[in-house]
Amino acid sequence: MILITGANGQLGHDFQRIFKDKNLDFIATDYKELDITDIDTVRAFVKDKNIDLIINCAAYNNVDKAEEEIEMCYKLNAAAPRDLALVAKELGADYITYSTDFVFDGSKKTPYTEEDSPNPLSVYSQAKAEGEKLVLETYTRSFVIRTSWVFGIANNNFNRQVINWSRSRDVLGIVDDQISVPTYSYDLALYSLKLLETKKYGLYHLSNNGIASKYDQAKYVLDSIGWKGTLNRAKSSDFILPAKRAEYSKLDSSKLEEVVGEKLPTWESGIDRFLNEMREKGEL
Repeated sequence: MILITGANGQLGHDFQRIFKDKNLDFIATDYKELDITDIDTVRAFVKDKNIDLIINCAAYNNVDKAEEEIEMCYKLNAAAPRDLALVAKELGADYITYSTDFVFDGSKKTPYTEEDSPNPLSVYSQAKAEGEKLVLETYTRSFVIRTSWVFGIANNNFNRQVINWSRSRDVLGIVDDQISVPTYSYDLALYSLKLLETKKYGLYHLSNNGIASKYDQAKYVLDSIGWKGTLNRAKSSDFILPAKRAEYSKLDSSKLEEVVGEKLPTWESGIDRFLNEMREKGEL
């Protein structure tokens, strides 16, 4: 039996979709069904359920609000992932949890590998970096997967924001000095499971292939939907945000590609499939 936490988000939704397609048994929980910040509650929940895999898709993701809600951010992004690793260890189950490209400070200017040392710039990324460390120290049968700029059909994301803005504006300004890789949540789920099958536990980077600025991503989306407005380049300094962000945080996923023996799809193909999903749902 598979336990998914944070199941109502983009990634959790896509895991459920894959498991339904494969006719695999799973229990999908979100914070209403399971409080992952209370280890005793988690222990009671998993009792007698024959859980052999825990996938933690839950996280505190409001990067700017985290600068104020420090305790809650650390609870969800550091302590809870560690506690779930502990529970997985007690059950003898495999464990997957997720981290972020934000753990890097952007000073490198070439793609970050798993060998590079984190240097987080914000409360959110500090908590994520701490969570990674705690999980890897706690349980050897853990996969800690860093990813970047996730988008999927099940929730709000940058692609949706751009589309919504385009519906009411003729001119948009998007930053071109934040560079990483947009990652389609379905690909993230699918390749996480391919990695799981290898049983080669540890720390991995998993993002779609390619590189993009926020401007590049927005332009691709807007061109794909036939928007006729004007897209201008902006700078991060044009916007005052509480949390500091790295200008460059592209992840190198070659370690994962080597282990699973497959190349990851490009971010453009991920956006194409995402937009097709929106069309199928009548949202475009």
